Amino acid sequence: MKEHPLLRTLIGVGITAVIVVFLSVRLNAFRDYQIAEIATYVTAVAGLTVLTGLSGQISLGHGAFMAIGAYTTALLLLHLGWPFIAALLISGLLTAATGAVVGIAAARLRGPYLAGATLMLGVALPSIAYAYQGTFGGDQGLNVVFTAPGFLGASFPLTRWQAWIATATALVTLTLLANLSRGRVGRNWRAVRDDEVAAALAGINVAATRVLAFVVSAACAGLAGSLLAIITALVAPGAYTITLSITLLTAAVIGGLGTLPGAIWGALVIVLVQTYITDVATSHGLSATVGANIPIAAYGLILILVMLAFPQGIQGAVRRLIALFVPQKENIPHEEPTVRKKAHDEVSQPL
Repeated sequence: MKEHPLLRTLIGVGITAVIVVFLSVRLNAFRDYQIAEIATYVTAVAGLTVLTGLSGQISLGHGAFMAIGAYTTALLLLHLGWPFIAALLISGLLTAATGAVVGIAAARLRGPYLAGATLMLGVALPSIAYAYQGTFGGDQGLNVVFTAPGFLGASFPLTRWQAWIATATALVTLTLLANLSRGRVGRNWRAVRDDEVAAALAGINVAATRVLAFVVSAACAGLAGSLLAIITALVAPGAYTITLSITLLTAAVIGGLGTLPGAIWGALVIVLVQTYITDVATSHGLSATVGANIPIAAYGLILILVMLAFPQGIQGAVRRLIALFVPQKENIPHEEPTVRKKAHDEVSQPL
């Protein structure tokens, strides 16, 4: 009996959750913080993977979407005292609405024009915090108070709870995106990415499909921003610069565009490499400014090496390695015609 893809996804999610809980209990508080940080970036990079890898749209402004989610969470927790889960959902919905507005404008842009437009968003939006310092705190930002629930006990480590919350959010996000990408929506995204004309002739609303990809991707970034707010306990414009947007895109490419496991690989790279290089820079007596710029150069070097050795990213390399040891099933052509064939048949039919 053929195993259902959703069942495989749920099994993988369950195994990952058990591993994370085990590691968070066995390791120290700093490793818990790293687990939470990795899960946060997995959430953001997964959304960017859908946008760029599946729908073929480039965004250099996802740091701005994360800022929207982070500031929304901070304001709701600080002024209204909302529970974090409610603030998390509202942050995702608000960034999804912002993504719809950006997506409508982006639907008319392609390639470098789209990248330039999203770059402007990534540069301009964080500056709002300086213009409205009374609300957003300016350079000092907003402090976020987040505590573990009382039923876990007074001695339960906050970093462990943060790791659990971030991991749960990332796993739910990956599950939803996996099912979305396997269904009709995912097929439409791939069709528009491969050939917009053929997709339109096949009856796909190209503009709506592109906008939906922006909505989903922005929502993921908003959730990640909300998680980052409670992990760092501070929301300030300096954390959501264009460097963050470029880092997210780099992680998506390194991990493997169009593959959700690639988001996990990319998040591991940007978190662990930064920690390692920062420790090396500190041990060698380098200044904080120099030490902060070294990881960016390291990301670029890793990106070049991965692209030269594995053009499909780390996940592509893993698939090739598995194919060497695991016999592949014979590919059976799918009965449903492809979008390009559908369009060709429609055009070739006599009037």
